[in-house]
Amino acid sequence: MNYIVFDLEWNQGREGKQGQKHEDIPFEIIEIGAMKLDENKNVIGEFHQLIRPSVYKDMHYITQNMMHIHMKDLKKGLSFREAMEMFLEWCGEDYMFCTWGGLDLLELQRNMRYYDMEPLSHGPICFLDVQKLFSIAFEEDKKSRRALEYAVSELSIEKDIAFHRAFSDAYYTAKILQKIPTDVEEYCSYDVFHLPASKEEEVQKIFPSYAKYIFREFENKKEAISDKAVLSTKCYICDKNAKRKIKWFTPNGKHYYSVSYCDKHGYLKGKLRVRKGMNASSESEAVYVIKTLKIISEEEKNLIAEKREHAREQRQMKRKFLKEKNTKVPK
Repeated sequence: MNYIVFDLEWNQGREGKQGQKHEDIPFEIIEIGAMKLDENKNVIGEFHQLIRPSVYKDMHYITQNMMHIHMKDLKKGLSFREAMEMFLEWCGEDYMFCTWGGLDLLELQRNMRYYDMEPLSHGPICFLDVQKLFSIAFEEDKKSRRALEYAVSELSIEKDIAFHRAFSDAYYTAKILQKIPTDVEEYCSYDVFHLPASKEEEVQKIFPSYAKYIFREFENKKEAISDKAVLSTKCYICDKNAKRKIKWFTPNGKHYYSVSYCDKHGYLKGKLRVRKGMNASSESEAVYVIKTLKIISEEEKNLIAEKREHAREQRQMKRKFLKEKNTKVPK
């Protein structure tokens, strides 16, 4: 398997009354840069292509200032469809996408859909988010999301070409990937531009320190958070039922938490994130859930209990406020 490390640059419509903005393609890709690495992370290929705009014909000032490229240069490029077909042919058959952050893969698929191209996948795509992997490998908190240039400096990588162009940023991302320990690559990411089409295609991934589940679409939020599989907190290590200690609750209506106890592995934190995504077949908006399960300490369990109590107090205050508001006699 090869690694395809790619980066995109895109243009957008101008703001204001005179601006133009298309909801189906808020960002139009104007440049693709990529590096191909073999299974040992040796560079075996390079790709670079400018793309001729067809949606936004004026350069946004942000794009102009960052890329230092003019529209006259882009007019010499290929159409998006031609560039994308060339890129996919260059990628080959057996590969994994690698990007700095998750936006590039999202926008690549959004542009492909706009031009009625065959999708990269009809479900979630497993890829390497090198920005996240850098944090796991080299940052103390394992959660920070650093800029590309920061990571290059931290790893003492020579800055021999300018940043903020598709090829150069792909080049530096590949350099960073080469320094990521192999075991850290287990923490792959999933792009959910297209949701699992069925229960059989749902994602269940056990990482070294937690488990992640991406469920198929549901008709609505109520159906999603009442599904038995979604609410299950079975221990992901021994696959045995864990006794619920803190029932599912939400502090904000979007994230839900619970704590269960496994006799063998201890406290198990559950987290649900209710999101909106795309139905692959109908291309309509749908509700889906990402669940994570993680073994935690008793101290972390107590913090979640405090969060639940705070959420309960907030709900009581809100109900009291609404009750008082509705019972006031108008003058």
